[in-house]
Amino acid sequence: MTPLTRCRKAVFHTFGCKLNFAETATIERLFAERGIDIAGETDVPDVIVVNSCSVTAEADRKCRSMIRSFHRRYPSAAILVTGCYAQLKPDEVRSLPGVVAVAGTNHKLLLADIAAGAMEIPALPPVTDAAELREFMPSCERGDRTRYFLKVQDGCDYWCTYCTIPRARGRSRSPKIEFLEDEARRVAAEGGREIVLTGVNIGDYGRRDGLSFIDLCRRLDNIDGIERYRISSIEPNLLTDELIDFVAGSRRFMPHFHIPLQSGSDKVLALMRRRYDTRFFADKISRVRATIPDAFIGVDIIVGARGETPEEFERSRSFVESLDISHLHVFAYSERPGTRALDLPEAVDQHAKHERSAVMTALSAEKHRNFALRFAGSVRPVLVEGGHHGDCRAGFTDNYLRVNLSAPAAENAIVDVRLDSLADDGQSYYGVTI
Repeated sequence: MTPLTRCRKAVFHTFGCKLNFAETATIERLFAERGIDIAGETDVPDVIVVNSCSVTAEADRKCRSMIRSFHRRYPSAAILVTGCYAQLKPDEVRSLPGVVAVAGTNHKLLLADIAAGAMEIPALPPVTDAAELREFMPSCERGDRTRYFLKVQDGCDYWCTYCTIPRARGRSRSPKIEFLEDEARRVAAEGGREIVLTGVNIGDYGRRDGLSFIDLCRRLDNIDGIERYRISSIEPNLLTDELIDFVAGSRRFMPHFHIPLQSGSDKVLALMRRRYDTRFFADKISRVRATIPDAFIGVDIIVGARGETPEEFERSRSFVESLDISHLHVFAYSERPGTRALDLPEAVDQHAKHERSAVMTALSAEKHRNFALRFAGSVRPVLVEGGHHGDCRAGFTDNYLRVNLSAPAAENAIVDVRLDSLADDGQSYYGVTI
């Protein structure tokens, strides 16, 4: 197959995590450097890039459906697919209509050269076993967002029984601190005010080089021009007391943690091969709350995993209810080929998964509302986002409460806002700029 030619317009579609969105933004920048623009609503694209996810079977299905939809709408466009689904099932992806190239998770950046006609498609490295992935693919972009997403780590060595990510992303790896410092300085030079630190298992940063995640945080904390950092997600066993104390004393690291729990049942946690139990997790939440009372604490929870009997689900629900947290990200367990979870007994039917998801989602709404109400009438700094909310704008407080501003404010400004009244969703505020 010859290289693509006369490519001038491209469409990008991303599934999955913040890391994927950050990497798509990097690909978009590389396309722009090669003279390929993002297609407008009325344009017919020459190429379509799909950055896929494979965290669940539903994620796979959505990727397939979107690729087929793109081909029906733009039958002449070349579809390039990358991401975890492409890494795990390359032959399945290649068989989809319109797909001309499949790139593994570590070769995403080569898609720009293919689209620009600078590289023949057969020269694209084959999608290999993720265990062979050793290189770190950098990414620090904001795309169409106000906040920048800085990738500090990739891959995972944990091999939880339900998860395919180590097979899709490879072993844990990260760049030198100096490289990430330079990226933060570049963001500051471009006027960026906030950076979200992303990765697959960011708390594992630097382990192979004798470093730790807190070493990175301390160095980034000294970069002039960046006013906010957020830690996107960190494993509870890697959220050290030292790191909590550091965030409490830092002016730049926001009071915001995202900590995966996955189950509130010790039996299920053991079946998942997680590296903590509920007592450890509860102590960690208590430590955060005692040290940083205003912190937003988001928690991941999986319902319907193998081994989660009705009794174990009730233990999980009761445990989550006991935690002083701000929000739940609820996921229904999905059978993934090649995972050790398939060897476990006591599968849960779809109806039960749906009911349990509804229970946890309702509990999340209650906790989010209760957390938000603590700050009614208070004044907090808000980073104004780029998107409009009606005639005005919206943004997030330091502790991650969404605020709809009552008066116009400049994008990317940090303004003091009084949290006036809670919106109907029970999670966001209407705020008055001070």
